Amino acid sequence: MKKNKKLFFILGGLVIISLLIISVHKVSRLHVNYMTAVDDHPLNCISCHVYTQKDGIVAKLINEDYLSPFNMAVSPDGSKLYVIAQDGDALLVVDTQTNKVTGKIAVGERPHSVAIKSDGNTAFVSNQWADNVYEIDLSLLKVVDTLKTGSGPAELAFSPDKKFLYVVDSYSSEVSIIDLQTKTEIKRLVAGNNPVAAVFSPDGSQAYVTSRRTLPMPFETPPITELTVIDAATQMVKERKMFDNAYLMENVAFTPSGDMAIATLIRPKNLIPSIQVEKGWMMTHGIGIIEQGNEGRVIQLLTDEPNAYYPDPFDIVITPDGQKAFISHSGADVITVIDLNAIRTLLAESTQKKLDYYSNHLGISSRYVLKRIPTGANPKGLVLSPDGKNLYVAERLEDRIAVISTENLETIKTINLNGPSRITVARKGRRLFNNAGHTFQYQYACYTCHPDSHEDGLVYNMAGADMGRNLANTRSLRDIGDTPPYKWNGKNSSIYKQDGMRFSTVLTRTEAFDYDELDALVAYIVTGIKNPPNLRYNPSGHLTEAQKRGKKIYYRTHTNYGEEIPVYNQCATCHPPPYFTNKQMTDVGTLSETDDPMLLDVPHLNNIYESPPYLHDGRAATLEELWTKFNNDDKHGVANDMKKDELNDLVEYLKSLRDAKYYKNDPEYH
Repeated sequence: MKKNKKLFFILGGLVIISLLIISVHKVSRLHVNYMTAVDDHPLNCISCHVYTQKDGIVAKLINEDYLSPFNMAVSPDGSKLYVIAQDGDALLVVDTQTNKVTGKIAVGERPHSVAIKSDGNTAFVSNQWADNVYEIDLSLLKVVDTLKTGSGPAELAFSPDKKFLYVVDSYSSEVSIIDLQTKTEIKRLVAGNNPVAAVFSPDGSQAYVTSRRTLPMPFETPPITELTVIDAATQMVKERKMFDNAYLMENVAFTPSGDMAIATLIRPKNLIPSIQVEKGWMMTHGIGIIEQGNEGRVIQLLTDEPNAYYPDPFDIVITPDGQKAFISHSGADVITVIDLNAIRTLLAESTQKKLDYYSNHLGISSRYVLKRIPTGANPKGLVLSPDGKNLYVAERLEDRIAVISTENLETIKTINLNGPSRITVARKGRRLFNNAGHTFQYQYACYTCHPDSHEDGLVYNMAGADMGRNLANTRSLRDIGDTPPYKWNGKNSSIYKQDGMRFSTVLTRTEAFDYDELDALVAYIVTGIKNPPNLRYNPSGHLTEAQKRGKKIYYRTHTNYGEEIPVYNQCATCHPPPYFTNKQMTDVGTLSETDDPMLLDVPHLNNIYESPPYLHDGRAATLEELWTKFNNDDKHGVANDMKKDELNDLVEYLKSLRDAKYYKNDPEYH
């Protein structure tokens, strides 16, 4: 009897445990199905709950500190290569004979570029996230001075007389001119929108400065991107050359004879329905050419082919004989070799009308592309040896340098920079993010619309049920892991949904990422993307007087007339810290006649000053326009009672908003 009773309890316990297991499995299955929008994703808790850890012991165990080489410079004698390790916040010194790293110098936050003086003894490094330039004694491998610049210093260029250093300020859209004798900024010029590169002409008479973002344009008009021309003698802006239907002009180079300047660029077709992806010709990539004769014609030619695209062209260098140009395509892991004499012949025989036609001609590249040279993951900066025989390629997501013979057009060796050998899940995700392999015909990568994991400032026709409806302003990916839902209509409750099957259906027009790839991509987006510091409007966390007044307006509960503002219509209700979003859906009266009836996701406002245009369809060119043009009924916060100076103060406060980490532990915001 006792044995039967014991057996009964054992069997009962097993039944209860089995039911619990079945119940847990069922709940887990439902949870995973909801988060991924599929019903066959493996039940693996590690994917969501381990790989996405941003802080703590687990995060340290599963991640690595990579170097990520970005830009480079070579010593005058060619014996040393100086490499910007962007994620390592360092300048690496590489011996080009032994192929070894011989030195490592700690520099500022998120370094961008390096320039070497002609004597080979001094280097200057721009620290993009620190708003300064370091002067480095290369014999001592030591930082000896810090030079203040505008916001977001990027590429550096010495004036022809070597007395001045031109610094491209990418965030403030300016060019700082620094007197190298006094080490002070003597002038600041206005450039295009988000400039990043500068180069002087061979005769030293002018500098060309490229920009990445389109100029502010009327709603639903094609992008126009500026190339700024600076007169070296007067140190003034001489001309502003416009590239129609183009953006993301990353770098520019002159031919040695000075007959042409060539910049990398992208030609987006953002105003046509995205269904065009599967028909080809949605996002094209190429070069912009400025002839120095023929009244300085502005020409655009593609480097793509009819059935193969080469996205995200980044850097360009030209051989000393002016015969070949090399372009790094960071979205295709390829170097394109261009026959410049073939380009010259094409330009000489073509009218401007014909060249305008060629700007959209996918087959024209066969006339001047000599070869495609494969590289490691995410090739970025390029530099030629002084004799022009070797091309050095910064393979950013390989932590190494490739060396290509400019004569044989083959990779002859690679230089390991001694980064971590293990490829983490997030690193794999970053490679996927920066590679176009999952897009139909390799047309674009995630990076193409989200440069620097941010946003491109363009509005896209996402081709829903009706063409031309529900236009979407690209949203930043910075620090979005904690701010679901996703998409302007909030239909995607997780990043898995955002970048999984629905992403492949609407955007890439190919098979979806497999589960390991999707896990990796989500891990990178959640843990690897960060906001730069808001050094332009709030460097220290101490608000200006105008920002303090604006903060009071932001948190106000009554109008200027003493009327109580309904809680649902107070700024801080929908946009509370630390992310300045309540992660809810709402109607603020901004739907247009081309939008389907829907609620809109409340966007986060951290570093909002970096993300014009505004609203779900990009109609508001500035923060001011949110209320002066698109809030007549006071549905998007009560604002019509405000005076102009009060609105100015509110905008100044919004521009001061920084990364969420600054508000999470601040008692003032709790």
